[in-house]
Amino acid sequence: MISEFNSNKIRNEFPILQRDVHPNTPLIYLDSAATSQKPTQVIDVIAEFYSTYNANIHRGIHKLAEEATFEYENSRKKIADFIGASKTNEVIFTRNTTESINLIAYSWARKNLKENDLILLTEMEHHANIVPWQILASEKNIQIQYIPVNEDFLLDIDVYKQYLNQKPKLVSFTHMSNVLGTINPAKEIIKLAHQVGAITIVDGAQAVPHFSVNVKDLDADFYAFSGHKMLGPTGIGVLYGKEELLEEMPPFLGGGDMIKKVTFDGFSCNALPHKFEAGTPAVAEAVGLGAAVDYLNQLTMDTVFAHEKELTEYGYTLLSSIPHLSLFGPKPEHKGGVLSFTYADIHPHDIAETLDQIGIAVRAGHHCAMPLHLKYNIPATTRASFYIYNTKEEIDQLAASLEKVYKIYG
Repeated sequence: MISEFNSNKIRNEFPILQRDVHPNTPLIYLDSAATSQKPTQVIDVIAEFYSTYNANIHRGIHKLAEEATFEYENSRKKIADFIGASKTNEVIFTRNTTESINLIAYSWARKNLKENDLILLTEMEHHANIVPWQILASEKNIQIQYIPVNEDFLLDIDVYKQYLNQKPKLVSFTHMSNVLGTINPAKEIIKLAHQVGAITIVDGAQAVPHFSVNVKDLDADFYAFSGHKMLGPTGIGVLYGKEELLEEMPPFLGGGDMIKKVTFDGFSCNALPHKFEAGTPAVAEAVGLGAAVDYLNQLTMDTVFAHEKELTEYGYTLLSSIPHLSLFGPKPEHKGGVLSFTYADIHPHDIAETLDQIGIAVRAGHHCAMPLHLKYNIPATTRASFYIYNTKEEIDQLAASLEKVYKIYG
């Protein structure tokens, strides 16, 4: 275990942070909410898989297949332990958070929801936790209501409690907003939902990479997140589901490995978790995600969160002092490492493009949360987001560079 956070040591373990993005222009990467960079430890494990034991899993009985199967399932165990799941068969590998939520929508919701049933979402949701439910609502005439965001950028829990009087069947919400950085009171939201018999889904894409999450303590029915936002590779995501719910759900996709038996007349499903993992899975990516979990465990998630809180408080204070800049999100004590803002009348794309020429990578746009931006009557924001490899010096450079942006466009 690393006793204290050593930013220089950590940065040296990320090859991409050593490059120049333009001549004599080092990279300052402030876009981890979109995807994180990968340490050598993860890259090497993926290379080792392809170099030494690349094989399809579960069905082979030769040495390579046995090794690949062991590492794939061992990664599942690591992830189950990481999120506090009591059983490894409650951990389903998907492509990403989006696929995890769609799996629930297509499998659990299509079976269990009917006309005029109510789904509760929030105004701060990513499109991945809006569009699948809108598709379902249009097909089955299901109702959707959105828990509002208050002026302080926190959820209006009083309105949520009022909505619960309507006996919703499903409450699906983000643990941490990818735009506002708001960390929602997941345990309270879930407890209140369960009191009226609702099933809960948590979008943990921005949570699991940044602070400790225990799905059993939360009592979440479903919890979804992505590997690429937590130092792992793209193309691998996770859906946690309570065993009793997963057992009752029909399969999401049909094909190999998700079956126990197939005849010309029908089929029977394989046991969990394989029932929901049809076809050849992303084996290398799963192994890489296991290595990412090892890396985060070595740091400890409490240390990761403490480092990011320090950066967030520093960045919030510094950017708040810049004239004509407006931050969107709660005060640092209620948020994670995301700072979204508008700057005078300068379009976020112009801000991002100018910062890129200085070597600073930020995100500009609606961040797959268009309804939230429409709420504030703005087309887009600029977003800087932090992770374990960022430093206060980089935030200083961001602030100084924003002053240059204003001189150009302001």
